[in-house]
Amino acid sequence: MKVAVAADHGGFPLKQTVIDTLLAMGHTPIDFGTDSDQSVDYPDFTEKAGMAIVNGEAERAVVLCGSGVGACITGNKIPGVYACLCHDTYSAAQGVEHDQMNMLCLGARVIGPELAIRIVQAFITAEFSEESRHFRRVGKMKLIESKRLKG
Repeated sequence: MKVAVAADHGGFPLKQTVIDTLLAMGHTPIDFGTDSDQSVDYPDFTEKAGMAIVNGEAERAVVLCGSGVGACITGNKIPGVYACLCHDTYSAAQGVEHDQMNMLCLGARVIGPELAIRIVQAFITAEFSEESRHFRRVGKMKLIESKRLKG
């Protein structure tokens, strides 16, 4: 699986851990930066990762900032991106299984490398359950999204 990876300066310390985890799992990370801990704006990098999903360059994304909150809010502004802030493995897996989450947001100032590894593994190995109740709920979510896009 191709996975977009992006971080701002706050997320930069965990970005390589995420990339190494994806590589160890046999996936292809696509690095959208940043490449240092110098201050940058998280929306710029989150948008790059989100657009990689929308454009079909990546199936999923992992985006990091200091808390993960800004990346999550930004990701959810991109139609077709379903971003969630997850600091536990249960939410990371269930977000995919029940809600078709395709962008995992992490706070590098909140969690450490070992937990990040486990959360990324849970997110990447999860698959949508395809149970009718989940299709129905996701369908309603997408209907809300399309209605709001029309204004």
